[in-house]
Amino acid sequence: MIEARNIIKRYGDLEVLRSVSVTIGDGEIVAIVGPSGAGKTTLLQIIGTLDAPQSGQVFYDGTDVLKLKQRELAHFRNRNIGFVFQFHQLLPEFTTLENVSIPALIGGDKRADAYDRARQLLDDLGLSSRLEHKPSQLSGGERQRVAVARALINNPKVVLADEPSGSLDTHNKLELHQLFFDLRDKFHHTFVIVTHDETLASNANVDRVLRMRDGMIVDA
Repeated sequence: MIEARNIIKRYGDLEVLRSVSVTIGDGEIVAIVGPSGAGKTTLLQIIGTLDAPQSGQVFYDGTDVLKLKQRELAHFRNRNIGFVFQFHQLLPEFTTLENVSIPALIGGDKRADAYDRARQLLDDLGLSSRLEHKPSQLSGGERQRVAVARALINNPKVVLADEPSGSLDTHNKLELHQLFFDLRDKFHHTFVIVTHDETLASNANVDRVLRMRDGMIVDA
């Protein structure tokens, strides 16, 4: 379970998050929606330990992760949290197989073991014929599925996605959303998805929708 308590985040005089609290259960799919500037991405980054608030706490299964030392926090993040970004953030000089394996290699896994897991994931996601392709040789939907495989390589407890379908056409967007639902049902990952897409927010497979405005959750 993830719990954020009384998160306050400021950039200079701008208060981006105003004492935000939220609890996310194991295996939930939660969509965070709201206008640009509402604080959605900032909240996601703090929940994902990529940023720190001025005040507040973030708990994973009862552990206040913001109190961990930097090396401990990096290890925790690597093993427990997967990230999917709007523009996939794949490294252009590496192949599909190499891109997916990177988090496992950073975590200290042997190359052979990391590659074996990456191949299995890519096969599960219908990309077994793209192992040696570089990002420029993939379609937009394929690149985003590679990014999902990379997020899953260490079998994280939670996957955090920031506008993951924002750069995709309607067909690929719907396929990506269905992929998230299928992965939750198969592997029981928790998904927290920041999105402007009301199609996703209104999908029956989404367990909860958190609506944000002006740095606060106004509907949950």
